[in-house]
Amino acid sequence: MEKVMRERGGSASEAMPRKKRTGFALWLHQMWKYKYLTFMLLPTALVILVHSYLPMFGVFIAFKNINYIDGIFGSPWVGTSNFDFLFSSGSLIRITRNTILYSLAFMAVNLVLSVGIAVAINELRRKFLAKSYQTFIIMPNFLSMVVVSYLVYAFLHPDFGFMNMTVLKWFGIDPVYWYTEKAFWPYILILVNAWKGVGIGAVIYIAAIAGIDPEYYEAAIIDGASKWKQMIHITLPSIQPIIIIMTILSMGSIFSADFGLFYQVPQDSGALYPVTDVVDTYVYRSLMKMNDIGMSSAAALVQAVVGFIMVIATNAAVRKINREQALF
Repeated sequence: MEKVMRERGGSASEAMPRKKRTGFALWLHQMWKYKYLTFMLLPTALVILVHSYLPMFGVFIAFKNINYIDGIFGSPWVGTSNFDFLFSSGSLIRITRNTILYSLAFMAVNLVLSVGIAVAINELRRKFLAKSYQTFIIMPNFLSMVVVSYLVYAFLHPDFGFMNMTVLKWFGIDPVYWYTEKAFWPYILILVNAWKGVGIGAVIYIAAIAGIDPEYYEAAIIDGASKWKQMIHITLPSIQPIIIIMTILSMGSIFSADFGLFYQVPQDSGALYPVTDVVDTYVYRSLMKMNDIGMSSAAALVQAVVGFIMVIATNAAVRKINREQALF
């Protein structure tokens, strides 16, 4: 064998089949093979580890009666007693209903508006205008909810607000005390959330649309397809995977609400609790009185578990319909 391989310019070791790497050895080999990409990924991986995975060890706090004398590890175990605070509450049905319905409404409205704005901006031929509109619509995303609450207050102030002093007065309608009329607030909250969050979603879809091959549109124009048909048959099917991924990720927060939106914007008005009270605000108000860390951890754990289940269930439904469109 060695003589034959030597005549052919090789060696006997090259003729021997290499042992296939598996498991941890294969992982190390791949990490070393792409070591420069691994080093580039390392800072992000460390941030995720510190901020997302290490805090998961605090889950056991939800099953303890935390006191500052014994500390976290020395405090007694109480089983599931902390969860009774949330599940035995007479307001559980109300806050659960509000949280889930608002989350679904936000997802639907923001999705439609984000995709619509992205398609509209993509149709602009002047790049300067397109960039200007992108900057304009994404700016509210960086505003604090405290700032947003004061902007809303400037519109809805009962005596000096823009709505009462200008809009309603112009139509001859009596002033409305917005912070005591709960019928208007589902629409106000959906509008405020859309104004603040649609921009960042539109930018994501604009990036997805930019990746579509222009030859598709050129072929459609030759066939006489209108802009509407191009959007229906080319744009939307092409960005469908991104829409599905964003929807699956959004389902993870269906049992969590934007605390600032539901607490700051309605000014914590008691008259509006039936339509603005969600899990986050209810837990906050309750724990401000009781100062119980275990109960707050229990509420956060319930939200995380429900979000995880919703992500798995949504992905499973997508996987059953179209395996290629599933996230995992």
